[in-house]
Amino acid sequence: MHWEKKRISGLDITVTVFLFLLAGYITYRLTIGLNYKWQWGIIPTYLFRYDQEQGRWVSNLLVEGLYTTIRLSIWATLLASVIGLLMGFMRTSRRLLYRLISTVYVELVRNTPPLVLVFIFYFFVSAHILPLLGLEEFIRSRPETVQNRVAFFLSSPGLLTAFLSGVLTIALFQGAYITEIVRSGIESIEQGQWEASYALGLSRSQQMIYIILPQAGRRVLPPLANEFINTIKYSSIVSIISIQELTFQGLQIMAATQVTIEIWLTITLMYLFLCLLLSLAVRYLENKLTQA
Repeated sequence: MHWEKKRISGLDITVTVFLFLLAGYITYRLTIGLNYKWQWGIIPTYLFRYDQEQGRWVSNLLVEGLYTTIRLSIWATLLASVIGLLMGFMRTSRRLLYRLISTVYVELVRNTPPLVLVFIFYFFVSAHILPLLGLEEFIRSRPETVQNRVAFFLSSPGLLTAFLSGVLTIALFQGAYITEIVRSGIESIEQGQWEASYALGLSRSQQMIYIILPQAGRRVLPPLANEFINTIKYSSIVSIISIQELTFQGLQIMAATQVTIEIWLTITLMYLFLCLLLSLAVRYLENKLTQA
């Protein structure tokens, strides 16, 4: 396949110049018009700090918040994918009960504000379900090495309840959208594929595994990537239940230092880095699937 060489048009130059002028005007208004004093010097101190006891540089609040955001996004994405795949199969099932259950789930979640879901699941899960499981007490009774591993992959024992509530909330919210993506991908496969595989004697599960899903997977990859990126962005909403992710840490720093714009710009760049990295990874995967 020969790709057409992209050329820079006059419109591209005009838009670029306009964006630079807009950025310059905003900077002027903040610096001169509003008499805002930039304090970029405090940003590095909240990224990394030198630990006298360990004798080395360690991550500080913003980087720790970034680590928590990554862990939160990974676990929420994995759980949302499982939920979305299961509910997507139920949405395309021949059984009415399965279709009703998945439809109620999708419509209920998609028509409820995520902020409301955060509070509902946080107070319900943290107050009724997790205490019955005794996860925090169980982890605190384990050796220190086990606690350190749990803290590395999930969260510290004291914040585990809030962390798991945030993961469940984001996963259930994103799972509804992934459900619709899976459903549309399955239904986009031509009826002739189903009929041909049925004529070969394949059961419905074999049709789904060997014929339908490999074709649907390529079609749903771009919208799935968009939902994975949304998962990273939606992770910021759980800062309201004191999960110490990136946005929460930024708010804490702003309250202590009264520095706002520099902190928000730094947080924006960190989120942008994560989303762009995921976008590049998905684009690479798309190219590999296209060439296969």
